[in-house]
Amino acid sequence: MKKHSYIPNTEADRKTMLDSLGLQNVEDLFSDIPESVRLKRELNLPPAWSEIELNRNFAAMANKNANLEEYVSFLGAGAYQHYIPSVVDAIISRSEFYTAYTPYQPEISQGILQAIFEYQTMVCELTGMDVSNASMYDGPSAMAEAGIMACAATRRSKLLISRGVHPEYREVVKTYAYGQNIEVEEIALEDGRTSLQDLEAKLGSDIAGVLVQYPNFFGSIEDIKAISELSHQHKALFVTAVNPIAMGILEAPGAFGADIVVAEGQSLGNPVAFGGPYLGMLATTKELVRRVPGRVVGQTADLDGRRAFVLTLQAREQHIRREKASSNICSNQALNALAATVYLTYMGKQGLQDVAKLNLQKAHYAHKKLSGIKGIEPLFQAPFFNEFAVKLNGNPANVNKKLLDAKIIGGYDLGRSYPEYTGGMLFAVTELRTKEEIDLLAERLEAIV
Repeated sequence: MKKHSYIPNTEADRKTMLDSLGLQNVEDLFSDIPESVRLKRELNLPPAWSEIELNRNFAAMANKNANLEEYVSFLGAGAYQHYIPSVVDAIISRSEFYTAYTPYQPEISQGILQAIFEYQTMVCELTGMDVSNASMYDGPSAMAEAGIMACAATRRSKLLISRGVHPEYREVVKTYAYGQNIEVEEIALEDGRTSLQDLEAKLGSDIAGVLVQYPNFFGSIEDIKAISELSHQHKALFVTAVNPIAMGILEAPGAFGADIVVAEGQSLGNPVAFGGPYLGMLATTKELVRRVPGRVVGQTADLDGRRAFVLTLQAREQHIRREKASSNICSNQALNALAATVYLTYMGKQGLQDVAKLNLQKAHYAHKKLSGIKGIEPLFQAPFFNEFAVKLNGNPANVNKKLLDAKIIGGYDLGRSYPEYTGGMLFAVTELRTKEEIDLLAERLEAIV
């Protein structure tokens, strides 16, 4: 057997292990494998690289990517480039947090448990809800779990979901629902927002929950007060996904009677990172706390009366009878949740409001600049936050290729998910975009369109 230098065992180490097993050599470990099925040649692999060669070649491959340090991005559609204060990485990189696993043993996990407890508190303040779980995989799976919660709580098996909800969220909800024998029906759109008329027509005694997004996929701000009231008139639960940054200036869903609020927490101190890992947030009312998937960290006192933190609720199949479990969600996204906690702590209420206002103002400036270009017009007239849709005289895919040549990552091609909006593009503008960058986008689009 060929020896590999990257295995840090000396000849003496190997001899000691073989002696303890009563074997003469490494080949004896495979004596039970018939000779007829053994590979009698070297594996067809290229020669190994040295560490220097590996770093050089990996760097060359990485440089082929269009990264957000060198390119100006106006692409959102669920993942947003926000500024991450250096304190976030400084805290989450500490070994006691960075390597911590699910905190089953409170006596050795007080630090991470307290961090999760603080996270839960902040999520409740952001959403206006009573209780938050300890985090979930991502926004889509959080919404799917919320839909299952609604069905379990109402003992109904049909969900209504707005077409204004992120396309990937809708697909994940449908996938989860299929396994639970839950029917999912979509609500039509009107001017880029959920059609109240279509919602009212589809509501009935069989609907468990109404699922919307606030702001929705197009950045449009839904009338969640009206949607909440319509839902509750038919005793259906109202579920909404939110943009956490937008909560800095928009009224919290809890004020409008939301039953379950979910979110993608990536924008809170977590990088875009080529799609993950991300952070699913879920908060609900006291009445539904026993149906919360995952786990909840609670505060208590130890035998000496000192403040202590423990896993209070763990409604999953590993902890209670399988048929009683509300979910099979396993690990929380503790490190991502910690990043969100540090970000929110550092920013504070005023800081979050300031960031939200910058997003709002810069997006509206970009909307005005782009709408003034011949060949570009707004797709909707609804109020929006930091994302908006326009219709182009041109193919969005081709437009984006030309923008990329100018080191600009353009908007999302709406035709990919909405055939009725073919030719539409969705642009996102966060606090990181400058006036000069927005003007450059407008200049390039004018030349292309």
